[in-house]
Amino acid sequence: MTNPIDILYETNILDERMRKHISGYYQHRGEKALEIVDHDRVKRYRDFFVVVGESGEYVVEGNYCSCESFLHRGNICAHVLAVYIARATGRYELIDLWYYQDLKEQGVNPYRIQTNI
Repeated sequence: MTNPIDILYETNILDERMRKHISGYYQHRGEKALEIVDHDRVKRYRDFFVVVGESGEYVVEGNYCSCESFLHRGNICAHVLAVYIARATGRYELIDLWYYQDLKEQGVNPYRIQTNI
């Protein structure tokens, strides 16, 4: 079976047939990725993509994601798939900032060192 993401990058068309292909190929992760894209939860910053997940924001860069699922299993997660789909279709919010700048504007100190480990 051909990887649907490769086809999507060639066609840039996310129709019902492609959705079924993604869901069939990636199962639950594919369905979750489509839901993320449908709800406009993919952001593109100057430095990388960020996906708004169920329990926080996850940094996605290339094939890497900062979510628990990716960190524990090491294989592709729904957030990485969502970024692939969003890039191929242009369905992401473009934020012309570095991610740390956006965090600072929200009152989050991106340089805080966690000491209760």
